[in-house]
Amino acid sequence: MSLRLTQLLCAAGGSLEEAELARRYPLEPVALSGLLRAEEGRRLSLVTRRPPPVAGPRLLEGPGARSPEAAGRRLVLARSDLRLCQDQAGACVGQCGQLHLCRYFVYGNCRNQNNKNPCKFIHSIHLDHNLQVLRSHGLQGLREDDVRQLLLQNDPSLLPEICMHYNRGDGPYGSCAFKKSCIKLHVCQHYLQGDCRFGSSCKRTHNLCDGDCLEMLDKWGLSLSLIHKLPSIYRNAFDIRNSSSYTPPLSPPQNKEGIPSYVKMRKNSTNSDGSEEICLFNIRKSCSFQDKCLKVHFHLPYRWQICSEKTWKDIKDMETIEKAFCDLNNRVGVPGVNFQTMSYGGSKIRRLSTVSSVSKPPHFILTTEWLWYWKDEYNYWIEYGKKNDTHPGATVCSSDLEKAFLADECSTLQFKAGKQDYELCFKDMFQKNVRYGTKREICRRPKFISIEDVEKKKTRGPDSSQEGFKSVPPYWDKTRLTEVGYELVKLPSNSEEYKKVQSLFHRTLSTYAIQSIQRIQNLALWEVYQWQKEQMKKSSNGKEVDERHLFHGTNEKLVDAICLQNFDWRICGAHGTAYGKGSYFAKDASYSHNYSSRTDSNSRIMFVARVLVGEFVPGKFSFLRPPLKDCSTSFYNSCVDSEVNPNIFVIFEKHQIYPEYLIKYVE
Repeated sequence: MSLRLTQLLCAAGGSLEEAELARRYPLEPVALSGLLRAEEGRRLSLVTRRPPPVAGPRLLEGPGARSPEAAGRRLVLARSDLRLCQDQAGACVGQCGQLHLCRYFVYGNCRNQNNKNPCKFIHSIHLDHNLQVLRSHGLQGLREDDVRQLLLQNDPSLLPEICMHYNRGDGPYGSCAFKKSCIKLHVCQHYLQGDCRFGSSCKRTHNLCDGDCLEMLDKWGLSLSLIHKLPSIYRNAFDIRNSSSYTPPLSPPQNKEGIPSYVKMRKNSTNSDGSEEICLFNIRKSCSFQDKCLKVHFHLPYRWQICSEKTWKDIKDMETIEKAFCDLNNRVGVPGVNFQTMSYGGSKIRRLSTVSSVSKPPHFILTTEWLWYWKDEYNYWIEYGKKNDTHPGATVCSSDLEKAFLADECSTLQFKAGKQDYELCFKDMFQKNVRYGTKREICRRPKFISIEDVEKKKTRGPDSSQEGFKSVPPYWDKTRLTEVGYELVKLPSNSEEYKKVQSLFHRTLSTYAIQSIQRIQNLALWEVYQWQKEQMKKSSNGKEVDERHLFHGTNEKLVDAICLQNFDWRICGAHGTAYGKGSYFAKDASYSHNYSSRTDSNSRIMFVARVLVGEFVPGKFSFLRPPLKDCSTSFYNSCVDSEVNPNIFVIFEKHQIYPEYLIKYVE
């Protein structure tokens, strides 16, 4: 019965209106309703789709008038945990529980299917391994087209990612620095989600068959027939991902905005883009991206907002709410505010914030310093690492817990306090005495900073005496330093610095002539790189980090973006992912030469980067980050082609890279 339901939905393009499903499915309404409830979250998702809001003013027939269409359509979508195996070309021995299929076969466009050299991947769902996987999901008996539909709207690895930078800012490419070279899809995000309110007047493209989109989708290997179906597939995928948080609409509130009358809101303070991180650059000085920035621009490192008519609006007197939020031992609080449920009266509230202080170098100002507390037997909150007359201090402090929490929000951590051993669970937010089993609540709150203190920090700026602050290299040109952006400094051909880079290059490309070598001076990238180096050294008990000069060939069009923003694996990994999805670097210039495109003047471009390769391990196609070390909770730092004398290095964390030199050369 349940399988028949999945077949019906897949045959109809992955979804059906509930009323239409009732017409096609041979069950009484009560029985069908029970089946849908039983299968929700497993085989199907139930959502209500509403038409997108219309840009501009609307005329209503009367107070609160709504058309039947505005109430939305109740849809049933085919859902499944079925996935393609990402390592079927590698070491997978068939215990993955996932389908072994050619992804281009799923796209309906495998170009090796009828060639003399047949495709090395599987093109059938009826082989033993795939039948076993389908059986484990209760999907045996599905047609190949049904499996395709189910995979496409449920497996996120199969759909090209939408470029969020393209969807922000002005101009034909939005704020995307990679422009035509971007390997993400340049299409209106809200169109694919079904909620674009601008329609045909939208400045983002709604046409997946236009030049750039079609070219990108063709590179992905999608058939033309599938491309025409993509809008509905993307929308189904979006609805499935968000269905767990969907709640039916409540009755319209009696007052105008449906929020407590005592909440005062600032006008023109909406922020509906969903971003929850406040831009540090905008607070500290000025953000070079300005209105194209993907982060929130605000004058404080925190921002309290209330949801009114599906729009987030600023709450007046944020400092008072922030102070109450930070002080766990304040029993009074703010009338009407519940920090446990994040609500104000009957409305949702939220707190936007700058990034955690442990994720940035110490000299970055106005990051958020998170403090961790536990509640004692007297209901008093005590910060970790602090001791008092009643309780000994713990062997961990707030920064230790914050780092562990950011690394894995579902992990556990062991520590001592006095003679007692404890286990802390981030997922359920409690600590447990290992010997007695006693549990205590734990809590994470920011350290309070007043508006006055914020202004003082802005004026004073970073403290250059702080541990971790790194001055610029002595060989940099101090007259060519900028706080924002970068400078390219041409090296004299008779300098030692030039000869050192030249020697590295000519070791494997001796027949090529170097036209110029430029040093890249980007203060922000350099400081973050030095901080990352220090963190890696600390995590390896003071052992020096393996740092190398490596090559990276690229297209001239990407030079500015790399010099400004560092290497991005979306672009740098576009030429290969054999050892993981990261940025690829080579020991030999001759290897990187293969990926260096000719410029209009027939020359080529190659980067020489400082790279913190650290401890490495052979990579795999499926890796999104280096794996865990054996019998350890720490990860390797990079992946390589061969553990013995590696030639290729894959870096997943861009802070481990500093683009140091730019070589221009010809044959």
